[in-house]
Amino acid sequence: MYVLTLLWLVLFKLSYAIPSILADYQARSINLIPFVTFGQTGLSETVSNVVTFVPFGLLLALNFKKSALWRLLIVVFVFSVTVETLQFVLAIGTTDATDVVTNTLGGLAGLVLYRLAGKVVKAEILDRCIAAVGIILFVAFILLRLLVFRVRY
Repeated sequence: MYVLTLLWLVLFKLSYAIPSILADYQARSINLIPFVTFGQTGLSETVSNVVTFVPFGLLLALNFKKSALWRLLIVVFVFSVTVETLQFVLAIGTTDATDVVTNTLGGLAGLVLYRLAGKVVKAEILDRCIAAVGIILFVAFILLRLLVFRVRY
């Protein structure tokens, strides 16, 4: 559910009118130089990209405990590049190298947080806590989106 919501967030900005986005947007923009548009987008977009991908790293680490950190980081990187490429192919946003960097940093933060927490807390307890908090936040996020933030794009 998280990955689907993440795709909905990154590709369609949580819009319900996905067909109209695909039909109406049709502008392709690509930026291959990281942080060149930082003055235009600001710190909030950069921080939101990092924060959005922290759960991705946590969930990867939770599900693939025996995998090397660098392999999981490659998964985060490839996912981010894939999403950015889809934005370009579908012409539904700006394909930006900054997003790839910040998304990957967020995933790395989640991976490292899981490993560090695993040194302090038993894996079973940590996994249950992450699952419980994740479900609560996911439900809260969806409810807020549906009931409070009725933004149409």
